[in-house]
Amino acid sequence: MNKPLEKFQLVERSIQKKYNQELWTPFIRAIKQYELIHEGDKIAVCISGGKDSMLMAKLMQMLHRHSDFPFDVEYLVMDPGYNEVNRQKIESNAALLHIPITIFETNIFDVANNTDQSPCYLCARMRRGNLYAKAKELGCNKIALGHHMNDVIETTVMAMFYSSQLQGMLPKLHSTNFEGMELIRPLYCIREEDILAWRNYNELEFIQCACRFTENCSICDNGGGGSKRQEIKTLIRRLKRDNPKIENSIFNSIHSVNIETFPGYKTDGEVHSYLENYIKPEEKAK
Repeated sequence: MNKPLEKFQLVERSIQKKYNQELWTPFIRAIKQYELIHEGDKIAVCISGGKDSMLMAKLMQMLHRHSDFPFDVEYLVMDPGYNEVNRQKIESNAALLHIPITIFETNIFDVANNTDQSPCYLCARMRRGNLYAKAKELGCNKIALGHHMNDVIETTVMAMFYSSQLQGMLPKLHSTNFEGMELIRPLYCIREEDILAWRNYNELEFIQCACRFTENCSICDNGGGGSKRQEIKTLIRRLKRDNPKIENSIFNSIHSVNIETFPGYKTDGEVHSYLENYIKPEEKAK
């Protein structure tokens, strides 16, 4: 008689079987297309406790187990000042999914709560800095964050609507403050609705935004409550009723930008005008 599968094995099977096309295939596509992982890398997989980062950790664990080339991983949980319930939920989920986490403490929530700056902005910056620092201390050369395709799409639309610029979210980038460190986004090609379906199918419960200041923190990595980001989510959901492929259209558009049709653009922090390369008819004739 076969021994019943444990919960973590059932979760892994759901990724390999039921949600292979929705989760595993786009995960591998992002790894290969954007060259996110190389032989010899040591990657700090950053877990906030939400559905996205926990799925990312499980995907990275499965890839690490079956990869064609060697790389190492650390499953890193930064506690910015979680309440006891959220801290316990992260630890119990990690144990349930057989993810060997390393937890380190910070006082980010306390610092951000006593500032004249925007607490969400300061919290996000401090969290990123602390993750880089701890990852480097552990000998890692990369940190992995759980941003998915919908984060990419929403960020693009938000920048256009509220920041008066066309700006995307890269699948990987170099750290400007920690030499030799990179940030990668392995869930770049995975839709949020598929992450939700996987979570619900496996009857998993993860923490929502754990922000102490507001349940609607729009910047937190595991947030996504009210404010502008939620407005954009709602808008895209409405547009999707008439055009089911609108998410693909927005996502694909940032991969095929026609710079020649824009009157202005910025590169390396410097603003340029199309007039710099504009050739008048009389000049063409020469």
